[in-house]
Amino acid sequence: MQTGGRQGPEIWLRGPVDDGPHGRTPQAPERPSSIPAAPRRFSWVATHGGAGVTTLTSVYGGQDCGRGWPAPEDPPSVLLVARTHAAGLASVSRALEVFRRGEAPAGLDLDAVVLVADAPGRLPRQLAQYVKAIESVIDVYRVPWVPAWRIGDLSGEPPRETEALARLTGTTRHPH
Repeated sequence: MQTGGRQGPEIWLRGPVDDGPHGRTPQAPERPSSIPAAPRRFSWVATHGGAGVTTLTSVYGGQDCGRGWPAPEDPPSVLLVARTHAAGLASVSRALEVFRRGEAPAGLDLDAVVLVADAPGRLPRQLAQYVKAIESVIDVYRVPWVPAWRIGDLSGEPPRETEALARLTGTTRHPH
């Protein structure tokens, strides 16, 4: 995508692009492997202080990297984490730019952004628009305000709104 003579975010295209049938014959689906795949492990990287990485790691597993890059022994798959306030969204945008410019440490794979609610309720319109801009370049998982987490109670189930994040991280929900 060209915009004003600058190279656009085509590096952020998600998933395979289907070019249509082009005379291909349908193939039988592959038989699933009988060996279950191990859940993918992630390194959670906070884009600012207080983003919630330690809580997310406790709930969903993975490596808590705080505000630093994953160490060589940490999983190379990165989930950037930020709060949904203006400063948090700006910090995640800066971190995305680091990856876009190729300035992140070699070998890291940016998988998604995880946005943690900074307060209960809906986002103000300006912040919701900022989130939409981020969603236009990378997968975004939203984590709602969880009052129990605020007081350190991580014993309950992950919020229902985070089922996609739980699937990504291999966290299993217990039936109610």
